[in-house]
Amino acid sequence: MKRGGFLCGAVLLISAVLCSCGRERPDTSSVEPEKAELKPKIGLVFDSFVIERWERDRDIFTSTAKDLGAEVIVGNANGDVGEQKSIISHMIDSDVDVLVIVATDGDSLGKEISEARREGIRVISYDRLIQNADTDLYITFDNETVGKFMADAVNEAMPDGGSYVRVNGSPADYNVTLVNKGFDAEINDNLKMIDSISCDNWDDSIAYSYLTEHPEDVENAGAIVCGNDAIAGQAVRVLAERKKAGSVTVTGQDADLDACQRIVEGTQTITVYKPIEKLAEKAADYAVQMAKGKMPETDETMSDGTYDVPYIAIQPVKVTKENMDSTVIASGFHRKEDVYLHAQGMEEVSGS
Repeated sequence: MKRGGFLCGAVLLISAVLCSCGRERPDTSSVEPEKAELKPKIGLVFDSFVIERWERDRDIFTSTAKDLGAEVIVGNANGDVGEQKSIISHMIDSDVDVLVIVATDGDSLGKEISEARREGIRVISYDRLIQNADTDLYITFDNETVGKFMADAVNEAMPDGGSYVRVNGSPADYNVTLVNKGFDAEINDNLKMIDSISCDNWDDSIAYSYLTEHPEDVENAGAIVCGNDAIAGQAVRVLAERKKAGSVTVTGQDADLDACQRIVEGTQTITVYKPIEKLAEKAADYAVQMAKGKMPETDETMSDGTYDVPYIAIQPVKVTKENMDSTVIASGFHRKEDVYLHAQGMEEVSGS
C-alpha cells in the first residue's frame, strides 16, 4: 500500500463495486464472464461526517452493496482535500472497480479521476459534481428545486417586499451554485438581498460569527436563507440572543433532527427533506452494475464545466410545520417523539 496515511482518516466497512473509462467510454457489453462473476470492490470516499446526513448515506450504501454481493471500502477525508486525494489514490492502488466520491472540493480532483480512468476504474460523483473530470455518473438530488423551495418560503413571508441575508455553504461544493440558481430564479423582484456570504468547508461557526458581527443585517433582515440546517441552527442561535427567534424566516436543508425540532417549535421556517435512502440505494445499485460492465440508463446530463455527465436527480421534499408528520415522520426518517421532544405542551401538528 503506497499511502498508509489513508487509514488514519478512513473507516473500513464491508460492501460494493466499480470500473472506469475516459472521454470515449469503453464498450462494456462483452465483459469477460470470469470478471462478471468476481466480487465487486467499491471505494466510497466521503468529504467528512460533520454534516449529520453523511453517516446515513454510508450505512445505507454499504448495506445495499453488501446485499448485492459487493465489498465496500469507506474513506473519510475529514474535510481535507489533500487527504481525500490520498484516499482516492490508495483505493486506486487497491484495485477497486468503482469509486464513489463525495467531493471535498469539486474543482480539485481532476488528476485523481484521470488516474482512475487510466486504471479502468469507473467514477460516480455522489451528491456533489466533480468539475471538469468527466465522471461516469452524477447522482444527486434536484438542487435547483431545493433553492426554489427556499425562495418560496421567503416570498410567502414577505409578499409586500423586504430584505434577506443569504448564508451559503462551501463555495467548493457545486450544489451551492445549483441551489442559488434555483433560488434566484424563484425569488420575487421586490425582495432585496442585504448580503451573501459563504461558509468554507460547511463550517457553520462562520455563520454565527458573521451574524454576530453584523447586527444591523440581522435587524433589517426579514429572512435568513441558510445553506443547510447546521447553518440555520447558528442563525436561530443569533436570533434567539437578540430575542428575534420566530419572527424572522429561516430556511435550511437536510431535515436534520434539530432542524425539525426547531420547525415544530416555530424558530425555523422550512427544511428540505432529501430521501437519502433512495439516493444511497440507487448509487450502490449503479456502482455494482458498473463493476459488472453495465451502465445505468439516463436521458439527462449535467455539464461539469467541460463534459456532459450522465445525470440522475432525485426529487426533494419541502418540510414545514404543517406537513412534518406526513413527510419526515411518515417516511421513518425521524421518530415523532424525537421531533416533538422539546415541544411539550405545544399543539402537535398532524400533516395532511
